[in-house]
Amino acid sequence: QVQLVESGGGLVQTGGSLRLSCAASGRASNVGAMGWYCQAPGKQRELVARITSGYSAVYADSVKGRFTISRDNAKNTVYLQMNGLKPEDTAVYYCVAFATTGSYWGQGTQVTVSS
Repeated sequence: QVQLVESGGGLVQTGGSLRLSCAASGRASNVGAMGWYCQAPGKQRELVARITSGYSAVYADSVKGRFTISRDNAKNTVYLQMNGLKPEDTAVYYCVAFATTGSYWGQGTQVTVSS
């Protein structure tokens, strides 16, 4: 089992920045890729960014150039630096870890961008 604890969400004005963190514990040594997904009200959960244990990253087109995903393998932690936030970025952001034993999700953290 892998447990994920997220932090860093909140309320920010348009153009502002937030940094999300997600720390993995438990059998974290089994974790490979990690990532962030978001889910806005009435919409499906969708990929924001994903990063492999070798630091190769992919991003949704909507966040390219504004968001940066990174990880600290020694701390089993993944980060999402969000700059240039827009009202359409408002959603619950979920951390996910892909392990040999399955996929594990965090509880989610709310990001609200006011116009």
